[in-house]
Amino acid sequence: MNEMIVMNNLPWIVGGALLLGAFGIGGWIFTTWLRIKNGYPLENSWGKAIYPQKNDEMVERIRLISQENAQLRAELGSVKDRLANVERIVTDSAHSLDREIEQLRGTKSN
Repeated sequence: MNEMIVMNNLPWIVGGALLLGAFGIGGWIFTTWLRIKNGYPLENSWGKAIYPQKNDEMVERIRLISQENAQLRAELGSVKDRLANVERIVTDSAHSLDREIEQLRGTKSN
């Protein structure tokens, strides 16, 4: 009786196994595509990176990019300080700005 149930459902069992395998292969292809699209290194079956290979040119390029990044961050900090001063001058009321200028003139003349 059990053999009859298995034999009757054998196409469904085989079809399900094939579908499961197809989903597994499709998932592997999709994750590989995502890795390539987003620039992650590909790996072989032992977990070692296939691409990009690290060489002296890549190390030098990374060093130069890091140096440029540090310079740009310093420049951005300077620009933020300047912008804060400009915002303070623009948003400050005219009366208090005039008072500060007169105080400076008064301290210089004394």
